[in-house]
Amino acid sequence: MCVNYIPVPKRMLLDFFRAPPPVEDWPAEVWQDYAAPIIVADGAGRKSLLANYGMIPRKKKLSDKRYSTMNARAETIGQLVSYKRAWLQCQFCLVPMLGFFEPCYESGKPERNLINLVDGQPFAVAGLWRSWGEEDGSQTYSFTQITINADNHPLMRRMHKPGDEKRNLVIIHEAGYNDWLTNRDIELARTFLQNYPAEQMQAIPTPLKPDPPVTDSLF
Repeated sequence: MCVNYIPVPKRMLLDFFRAPPPVEDWPAEVWQDYAAPIIVADGAGRKSLLANYGMIPRKKKLSDKRYSTMNARAETIGQLVSYKRAWLQCQFCLVPMLGFFEPCYESGKPERNLINLVDGQPFAVAGLWRSWGEEDGSQTYSFTQITINADNHPLMRRMHKPGDEKRNLVIIHEAGYNDWLTNRDIELARTFLQNYPAEQMQAIPTPLKPDPPVTDSLF
C-alpha cells in the first residue's frame, strides 16, 4: 500500500483542480503524519485543506500501539472504527498528487518505483477525511486513501512482495471529481472504487533519496 507520494504544488491545485490552495506550505514528498493538501466539496465548488496524512494522527492515538491509517481497505472501510463514521457520513475527498511510490521485487530485492500517469498529468486519489477540534478552539484535518485489490491489474500486480496481496489506490477520473466529492450514497460510492486502466499508468524506478524521513516503513 502507498505510504509515500508526491503532492501537487499550489499553482496546480488552482489551475488543474480548480481548488484554491491553503496558505500553508507542504513538503515535496509526503509520509505518515506529514501535512498535505486534500480537496473537498465547497457548495457548488471545491476547496482545499491542509490535512494530516493518516486518518488518526499520531498525536491523537490513545495508545502506543503501532498501526497505520494512511490507507483504508475498501473491503472493511465501513466496519473499522478508524473510518466507519467518515464513510457512513460520506466525507469524501480527493488526494491530488503527481505520483506515488511502491516496491517492486522482480529483481529479487525491493526497488522503489514511482507510479504515475503515462501522460505526466497530475491525478487525484479517492479518500476520506475528518476534522478534529483542538483545545484552542481551532479545527485540524486528517485523511486516508482508499485502496482496492489489484491482483489482476497488469501493472500493480508487479508491486510488493511475491505472495502478498496486491493493492492499488483508487484513481478517480477527472470527469468524476465532482460526483465523488458531492456523492451522499455509500452504495453509489462503491461504484467509483475501481482500478485505473493499466495502459494509462507507468512505473519508473526511483531510488530513495539519502537520509529519508523517520517512518515505520519505507514501503
